[in-house]
Amino acid sequence: MVLDKPIKVMLIDDDPGIHESLRDLVEEEGYEFCGALSGKEGLRLLDQERPDLLLLDVMMPGMNGFDVCRQMRDEGRRIPVIFLTAKNDIVDKSTGFKSGADDYVTKPFIADELLLRIDAHVRRHRDDMQHARVHEADASAEAAAPVRPDHVVVGDLEVLFDRYEVRLRGEVVPLTAKEFEILSLLAESPGEVFTRRRIYEHLWGEVAEVDENSITVFARKIREKIEDNPSEPRYLLTVWRVGYKLADE
Repeated sequence: MVLDKPIKVMLIDDDPGIHESLRDLVEEEGYEFCGALSGKEGLRLLDQERPDLLLLDVMMPGMNGFDVCRQMRDEGRRIPVIFLTAKNDIVDKSTGFKSGADDYVTKPFIADELLLRIDAHVRRHRDDMQHARVHEADASAEAAAPVRPDHVVVGDLEVLFDRYEVRLRGEVVPLTAKEFEILSLLAESPGEVFTRRRIYEHLWGEVAEVDENSITVFARKIREKIEDNPSEPRYLLTVWRVGYKLADE
């Protein structure tokens, strides 16, 4: 199993013999191991050891496994918890799951089964954490991204994005849907030059063949509707051999 760092498994159990056997088992599998012989000691060690998964005995003197799990969840610790319970223990599993457990394994346990469960829970937890980081990064990027204004004004021309409308001297310009998409794209960044390919891909998605002549035709039709003199455009400007831009007056 290849991960960024070795998996660390922590055991909280009052039986030293269980510590010895589990240490041998998990270290032979390539995991790191740490342990505590009581619930209170285990809670103190969590910050220091920062394990990836906790194996937690249910029936311990002083502070039982349910209390340990409940307290660590109250503190915001999200690592997977697998309860270990003796076969003859009378345990209400619903209590364990309500306290924040992820799984139960009965002692004496089958080594391969326990290792498989450790692996599965750690993988799932790390995937969840990775997804959460990606979501947070996306949310931060979205929050940091500049907010597009609801309209742009250039001279007597006004592009109202949310209303899907263009006005010239206060009068609505009868643009087609594609014509509006082109003009609104340019209006998002007045003065920025947009190549014909970029405009084409904005309209129809990424394609192998670009009919640049169709963009030229659209530009001419837009000018006929927004320019006083389409031959001497004031708003929709051509950048020779590159593309188009909206004037940034």
